[in-house]
Amino acid sequence: MKNNLRILLAIASLALAALACQAVAGGSANTAVPADTVAPDVTTLPLPTQPAASSSNSDVLLDDDFSAGRDQWGTGTDADSAVEYVDNALNIQIFKKNFVVWSYPNESDYGNVHMEVTVINNGTDSNTAFGFKCDMQHPITDSHYYFAVTAGGEYAIAKASLALDDVFLTNNDQWAKSDAIAKNADSYHIGADCGNGKLTLYVDGKQIASVDDATYTSGGIALFAWSSKDATTTNVSFDDFKMTKLP
Repeated sequence: MKNNLRILLAIASLALAALACQAVAGGSANTAVPADTVAPDVTTLPLPTQPAASSSNSDVLLDDDFSAGRDQWGTGTDADSAVEYVDNALNIQIFKKNFVVWSYPNESDYGNVHMEVTVINNGTDSNTAFGFKCDMQHPITDSHYYFAVTAGGEYAIAKASLALDDVFLTNNDQWAKSDAIAKNADSYHIGADCGNGKLTLYVDGKQIASVDDATYTSGGIALFAWSSKDATTTNVSFDDFKMTKLP
């Protein structure tokens, strides 16, 4: 995300050398941060097993309620963050200010998808950002799109590119506020369309923003959380993730 995600390359290389399986990442980001925030750092966690069985609906690509025994998403805990299955949800806690961590379910490429997930607010700071990544380019995942929402009512749809600063495709490359995003709600149901040259963000059933960009057409997906520069509590849980094929 904006400002110095370059270090992730070295971190990722070392992590992959040390652990054969990895599917969580975190570190400095190259992005403008939410209102009272600065760009975060990045970290990486263990790679998952095969995806859980999806619905019989052929349009459903991945369907996960994060219940006990379904452990396909990357997990791991260190001094900076913890990504673990807690209370039948994927819980992300960040103990370091200005830090971003993400977890992904596999290394498959997906194109033209719609994603939905419920984000549970565990008393997190209002500047905590959370959301999706899509079209992550392998094996170096610095290039991708991401959809970010904060508990303070801000949002961004952005494009990250290897060795370049991130670009917010919404609101003239700045964080934007929306009255449609409840402040400090107990939970948020967020959705995103990623494909067919269009990126669209939804929160609690309402379309928040939509932009056109076709730089990336397929890639990996992830869920992420991002702490602020003044973070005291960064703690969110993800539940009921579903990804379907766009028409």
